[in-house]
Amino acid sequence: MTDIAFYHLTRSSLEQALPRLLGRVLDQGGRAVVLVGSPERLSALDQALWTVSDPDWLPHGTRDADLQPIWLTTDDAPAPNGARFLFLADGATSQRVAEYDRVFDLFDGQDELAVAAARSRWRQWKDAGHGLAYWQQGERGWEKKA
Repeated sequence: MTDIAFYHLTRSSLEQALPRLLGRVLDQGGRAVVLVGSPERLSALDQALWTVSDPDWLPHGTRDADLQPIWLTTDDAPAPNGARFLFLADGATSQRVAEYDRVFDLFDGQDELAVAAARSRWRQWKDAGHGLAYWQQGERGWEKKA
């Protein structure tokens, strides 16, 4: 079964929180897929990742998937870059979580619909037998709550 960690964004935006998590994956020699909900969000996130300062370099792309350590997409398809880590953002969901070692589900804690949808995914993936964890942003960073 896959380890799925929910990341409840309460103090920063996706554009602020995602780069550090992606950086940790790259530091371990891993590859990632970032699945987002719309082409507009994909474009905005692509631009944001090129200008982030911490970490200062996040190699990623939306073309030539096999060459990208971080693949940004709106398509829930098998990882074309060999990734073992899946990041779900902007309300995206996947029917392929079992194909990954770890899934990061990031959701906006200020959006009631996003919180409700995350609770629904939690129940679905708990019933499927996946290992679940819940992280919430606190004053000193991420705090594991469950």
